[in-house]
Order: sequence, then structure tokens, then C-alpha cells
Amino acid sequence: MGETMSALARLLAAVAMLASAGMAMAQDALDDPTRPPAALSAPAASGAPAAAGLPDLQSILVSQRPGGRRVAVIDGKPVRQGQRVGDAILETIRPTEVVLKRGQQRVTLKLFRPPESAAAAQP
Repeated sequence: MGETMSALARLLAAVAMLASAGMAMAQDALDDPTRPPAALSAPAASGAPAAAGLPDLQSILVSQRPGGRRVAVIDGKPVRQGQRVGDAILETIRPTEVVLKRGQQRVTLKLFRPPESAAAAQP
């Protein structure tokens, strides 16, 4: 009887180990449903001249109150209108883009860039 219980205990232990290993492998195969589409997280193509050397616009905060504050997060730092971003000045903050002014040149940074494939498909 002791041998039967010992064999049963070993069998149950083996089944438990196999079941836990199977669950671990199944979890690795699941995708995160909250992950952004690959096109948004993919780095820009190396031949894209528009994004070369430009600051990274990460977020825009716009108050709904009249005259409320507007803040852009550029390269990880909060920047308000009129403040410096490298060698440029943040001239305008809109809900989805900002305008930087370098001397007489203006550069628009968009919060959401179209995927590379969509941009290439447009005539």
C-alpha cells in the first residue's frame, strides 16, 4: 500500500510539473492586446530625411479652459510655448503637433506620424 501511494505521489508530481510547464509556454505565445501597432513603434526608415536629427515629440497636454496652459513633452522634457528646444524655440503648440522655429526656418513635429507603408503608398 505504501508503494502504491508513493507511485501515485510521483505520478501526480510529474503531471503537475508538465501542466505548469505547458501553462508557461502558453503564456509566452499570447500577445499583449494593449501593445501599440508595430507601425507606430517601428523606428523610422534610415533614409527618411524629414525625421533626421529632429527632436522627438512624445506628448502634448492642452488645457480645455480658455487661456489654459499648453505643454509639449519633447525628448522627455516638458516645454512650454516660447521655451528653447536645443537650438530652436517652441513657437506653437496645437493638439496634435508643435512648430519649432530655428532662425527663419519653421519645423513642424507631428505627434502621430503615418506608418511608412501608408506614406509610401500616397501619390
